[in-house]
Amino acid sequence: MNDLSLFQSFVLGAMQGLAEFLPISSSAHLALAPWAFGWPEPGLAFDVALHLGTLVAVLWYFRRDWLALAVAAFAVVRERRVNTDEQRLVAWLVIATVPGAIAGLLFEKQAEHLFRAPSVIAVALILMGALLWIVDARAARAARAAREHPLSAMTWRDALLIGCAQAFAIIPGVSRSGATMTAGRALSFTRADSAKFSFMMSMPIIAAAAVLKLPKLISAGGLTPSLIVGVATAAITGWLAIAILMRLVQHGGFRVFALYRFALGAAVLILVALRAR
Repeated sequence: MNDLSLFQSFVLGAMQGLAEFLPISSSAHLALAPWAFGWPEPGLAFDVALHLGTLVAVLWYFRRDWLALAVAAFAVVRERRVNTDEQRLVAWLVIATVPGAIAGLLFEKQAEHLFRAPSVIAVALILMGALLWIVDARAARAARAAREHPLSAMTWRDALLIGCAQAFAIIPGVSRSGATMTAGRALSFTRADSAKFSFMMSMPIIAAAAVLKLPKLISAGGLTPSLIVGVATAAITGWLAIAILMRLVQHGGFRVFALYRFALGAAVLILVALRAR
């Protein structure tokens, strides 16, 4: 990891915390900020360290849900049966995690280099923004026709499809939360339940990435002040982003995030063209 100032770590931590849970792609912002501002490239390991902050945020915000799921998971292991809604949710989270874990193992090198090209990120931002807008508008029409499903109606096929959507988030600009919430909306789940399942399924994938990457980061540079500032900022802003989105989905759609993605993607493409001259 290259040396970052405390200010740079604070900015990157805030970007990670806000963009991890809002459907605007945290990996895109972490890749684009050093490129746009001429900062040192922190590397994928630093990105993973910042994810620890967002992991703390999602664990704390949904702490009552995690406690209920832990009890349900213990009951599944003990009884070897799935009977309650909480036990089924545990099973669906496990199923949804598998595609993303496989994609991470298979395309780790591409994620660190090839997929981080600014032009690739810009195109992904725009395309995913269009998909998010279209799918959410279609699902809103289904809601008015009373055809939306609650989270308790989820099946293993739904969980697998949402997990496959998460696998595409290895490409910066796609957005893990954006892809999974879009998949949830495409399957006619409510905005609130799509968001909640998206946030909760982030926990195992972030934890697994941290277990694999963080020891290398600590052995290489140690727990530097800039790293601590970045992780702490990501935790605080991540909690704030969850709170904002969970309130927002009750009253509005995802159009504002799609528009932001269009604007950011267009700005990146313009900057790429200007620098190519």
